[in-house]
Amino acid sequence: MISLDHVGVRFQGEELFSDISLLIGARDRIGLVGRNGTGKSTLFRVICGELEPSEGIVARGADLAIGHLAQHIAYRDTRSILEETLSAFGELKALEAKIEHLDTLLQEGKYKDAEEATEMAVRLGELTERHHLMGGAQQEAQAEQTLLGLGFEREQFEQPTSILSGGWRMRVELAKILLAGADLLLLDEPTNHLDIESIQWLEDYLKEYRGGLILISHDRRFLDTVTTKTVELSLGHAYTFNAPYSKFKELRAEQRAQQLAAFENQQEFIEKTQDFIERFRYKPTKSNQVQARIKQLEKLELIEVEEEDRSQIHLRFPEAPRSGDVVVESKDVRKQFGDHLIFSDASFAIRRGEKVAFVGRNGEGKTTMARIIQGELPYEAGELKVGHNVLTGYFAQNQKAVLNPERTVYDTIDEVATGDIRTKIRDILAAFLFRGEDIDKKVSVLSGGERNRLAMAKLMLRPYNLLILDEPTNHLDMQAKDVLKQALLKYNGTLILVSHDRDFLDGLVETVYEFSHGRVHQHLGGINAFLERRRLGGLEELNQKGGGQKGVAQATKSPEKTTPEKGGGDRWKQRKQYENELNKRRRSIAKLEEQIAATESQLKALENKMAQLDERTDPKALVQEYEQVQAQNQKLLKQWEEESYELEIVENEGLVE
Repeated sequence: MISLDHVGVRFQGEELFSDISLLIGARDRIGLVGRNGTGKSTLFRVICGELEPSEGIVARGADLAIGHLAQHIAYRDTRSILEETLSAFGELKALEAKIEHLDTLLQEGKYKDAEEATEMAVRLGELTERHHLMGGAQQEAQAEQTLLGLGFEREQFEQPTSILSGGWRMRVELAKILLAGADLLLLDEPTNHLDIESIQWLEDYLKEYRGGLILISHDRRFLDTVTTKTVELSLGHAYTFNAPYSKFKELRAEQRAQQLAAFENQQEFIEKTQDFIERFRYKPTKSNQVQARIKQLEKLELIEVEEEDRSQIHLRFPEAPRSGDVVVESKDVRKQFGDHLIFSDASFAIRRGEKVAFVGRNGEGKTTMARIIQGELPYEAGELKVGHNVLTGYFAQNQKAVLNPERTVYDTIDEVATGDIRTKIRDILAAFLFRGEDIDKKVSVLSGGERNRLAMAKLMLRPYNLLILDEPTNHLDMQAKDVLKQALLKYNGTLILVSHDRDFLDGLVETVYEFSHGRVHQHLGGINAFLERRRLGGLEELNQKGGGQKGVAQATKSPEKTTPEKGGGDRWKQRKQYENELNKRRRSIAKLEEQIAATESQLKALENKMAQLDERTDPKALVQEYEQVQAQNQKLLKQWEEESYELEIVENEGLVE
């Protein structure tokens, strides 16, 4: 379908990658892996034609249809969720319009004669047959099935896409790309906004997909399940293996070991040969042998050892001070936003040294519960106690909203460092791969992975005995995730992990708390035991389970019984109230944005005045006015950040029930 021949890309004279040659077949299942910043997303743009390479040739098959899910997408908010999803069937819609037009002409007798009527009828039959072969009759059912698989509920299908958070709108885009039936799918981190259930549904879907697939992902288990070939981008070059990711890692290590052994043997041979030449260069009796060995070295094809990216974060959590035996205890806790219930009767106890996971569909309250434990959110009923001498370190899911965008990397650490640690800030940052000019970068220009590394560095500055980590692996590459996992395995405090990364959770947590349909259920054992015990190959059953017991239900080998949910009238009323609350918050944020724009215009005008001072202008009064407007602007920005963060939490947690 597509071939890349010696392709390279440079930005402003700096080479991102070069000499990449790759053949992509019609049924290939390729995992594109590598450190963040190696050019994976850029290579996607080259493959689909969005970016011309700086060198080399990209050849695509005629009429090749490519579906590209990028990490950043421009959304349209003019349709319902189902209508937007059905827009994927563009060709079918055009076909239906032609069929309807011909059918109308025939019924109304708008034809010259019997011969033209026959031709129109034949054409109508051909179009109808093609429509049937393309699955036209099932398009709405396919769209609904895909939306359900990606975590939506039927009650949401008619809701406007404008009420969705960015992560849920990304799911709609993913549904459209899957349904369009492209010859080649390019999926860039498709699991970043999915929960465990939806990830497993997507795995099953992609295994049966009829076209080709190239997948960028830092989810090892997802890659192993879906792909059969791996392409690694490292230090500007591509390395291809006909194996899924885990097998590729073994083969790559073997290849490097063999390469290194061959290189060392050759270097030993060269050293001995050069030694012979130097020893006998001026002895007439050895001149023939010397000349022969000189020619031998000249003809020798030198073995080169491929460079290896050895940059790695160094992470070790400080020793945890001793806390009380019970670290967190929740009794019948209830949380709702407005009239929208998130969960109720949540009861559990987490003891010192335990490592637990919060899992479940997005919107069921995992992050909300984490923030309640942290003390950031109130709750409506019940009781939640944090134990004696518990010091909590919290890693928020949205570091962009938590870290001050105007501070530099260095200042972010300096503001929380105390005592002798302040003399070691540069060493701490270097351990998290912030070196040289990196430490002077503002947080606002950092990538998602860099922000996560910076936030993790902040956690290193105090010895916490309770860590609450909300999706800590988002935006981290696989090497960084492995380092973090090893550090958490050695951590001797208590750990609460909100995560959808099954490979990361495997072997790390021993208890799973499932958030489902307004309840919290406890499952003893790790994540694999939880999935196996519940017999949820794709975890579809999670959509129906979890609604009939109070508090925490101890997991058994058989699924819990469930009770029917309440009728649609109350649910519709709750959704309406929820939408009204969202709209109110959005209006408040829009007003703040207008005020911020106005103050920024004032600042610009004042700057122009200060640049053109004359005798009639009082510079002191001008500076005073500028400082007042600047202070007002900073106050508005802080308020905007807080309200935007709260809106995102409400969107994520209140989307589904």
